[in-house]
Parts: sequence; C-alpha cells; structure tokens
Amino acid sequence: MVNTKVTLSGLTLDNPVIPASGTFGFGYEFADIYDINILGSISCKGTTKEPRFGNPTPRIAECTNGLINSVGLQNPGINKIISEELPKLSQYYKKPVIANISGFSVEEYAYSCEKIDKCEQVGIIEVNISCPNVHNGGMSFGTSAKSAFEVTKAVKAVTTKPVYMKLSPNVTDIKEIAKACEEAGADGISLINTLLGMRIDLKTRKPVIANKMGGFSGPAIFPVALRMVYQVYDTVNIPIIGMGGVSSARDVIEMMLAGATAVQVGAANLVDPFACKKIIEELPVVMQHLEIENLQDLIGGSH
Repeated sequence: MVNTKVTLSGLTLDNPVIPASGTFGFGYEFADIYDINILGSISCKGTTKEPRFGNPTPRIAECTNGLINSVGLQNPGINKIISEELPKLSQYYKKPVIANISGFSVEEYAYSCEKIDKCEQVGIIEVNISCPNVHNGGMSFGTSAKSAFEVTKAVKAVTTKPVYMKLSPNVTDIKEIAKACEEAGADGISLINTLLGMRIDLKTRKPVIANKMGGFSGPAIFPVALRMVYQVYDTVNIPIIGMGGVSSARDVIEMMLAGATAVQVGAANLVDPFACKKIIEELPVVMQHLEIENLQDLIGGSH
C-alpha cells in the first residue's frame, strides 16, 4: 500500500495535490461535481484589502499548450472573504485551506494577512508578491529582493500561521528573491506564478487581451517551473509548493523530485474541472508503477 501523505509546515496533507489560487474559485463551486475533501488542500481565490472588479474584457487568450489570462484579482475584498466565502467553503471542505493574499502596498499586505490569520480554517497564508507596487511606479514586489524582504517581514510581524511567499518567474535570479524571503522569516515558498505573455489577433491586428499582456500558464511552462523549483530547493532551507503547468500525476512526482513538498494545479482546472480529482486517483497507480512507497521520501530526490 502506497502512502501519499506529505507534511507541509506541520500540516499533514492526505496528498500533495492543491488547486492553485485563481483557478478553483473559493472551492465550494466544485463541491457539486465531486467530493472536494479528497484534495490535499485548496489555495483560495486571491484576496485584496478592497473589493476588485478586475480587468476589462477580454481577459483570456488561448495558446499552444497553455493560455494567457488577465483577470486582475477580481474578488469581494478581505472582509467579505472572511464573513461569507470562507464560512460557505467550510460547509463543504473540512480541512485547513491556504489563503492567498495580494496587495498594492506593504501596508495592504500586512492588513489583510493579519485579518486572515485569525480564521481558524486557514492553515497557511500564501502571499502573492507578483502585484504591482503602487509606491514604486507599478513594479512588481516580486521582482526586487528588497521589496520581497519588506513584504515578508511586515506580514510575519502580524501573523502566527505559516507564511508562504508566492514568487514571480519574471525575474533575472529567482534564487536571490527566494533567499530574501527566507531571511525575512518566510516559512515556505510557492512558485512559480505565471510568466508574462500576449497574443495578437491577426484580423484586428490588436492584442487579444484588453490589458494587452497577461499571465501565461499551462503545460508549456512546466519545464521553466521545474527548473526554478530545482534552483530554489538548492538555495533555501524551507518547504516549497511547486506549480506551473502541472497536469498529471507524473508531473506531481517530477515536481517533488525537483524539491517541492506539495504541488498546485492551475490551468488544468480551467480545461477540465475534474483535473485534480484525476491526478489524485492516478497518483497511487503511478507510484506503484515506479515502485515508490512514500511520497514524502521523494522530495528533492533529484539533487
């Protein structure tokens, strides 16, 4: 009998498969089609201090082996997430969840993280530092080691739960950013967020997406994600949640060999709402085929 359990910052997950933020709503939307309690955890939709309508449409563009999205963090704001969305999810999902927090200033990050830290059903806080820093000309917090350090330190000062910093791949040296987060007290790293991409409509000769550019995700970015997880595993001594193009049980195992303790599934959910369920069901079969008894033993096994 194979063992799919993994331990993530003190939390024992039945398996390492987690739907990625922004691709699974708040989770309860999927409860009508299968028992979502089979999931290792759920990374809930990205949350900001104030409600956000998001970016203008069109927001989605298809690509070969992937897609580009520019949703713009549409969400009802931290107060409604706490008062309405998380309680609704708790009716269907009985395990700790991952709260994904975004912000446009260090103060906003700290405010939202301090509030979500008090929610009993939240097991881990995932801080998305791919947002534009409004006090620094719109440059993403995640593209500067100094900014990443500042956000991490501010969030850690007001929280008690494990904090995982979600990193942008749109940088020269992912190792430098990850190390800065660790030095500021991060409990873990999530990576990668989407790459920056675009498509142009040949008839109109204009960008397909209203915002011109957006986040490129899907199977096409898996090798890039794998490489970055591998590099960060060699750089930090804290756990990693790996993501980026994961769409099969074999991808999960490959990501864990690179250094991930758990794995998030993103774009695959938008193509097939049963993607996570299928991966979880495939996992024991693939483990037996590869003669793997304990998934936990695989972490970093390729180093």
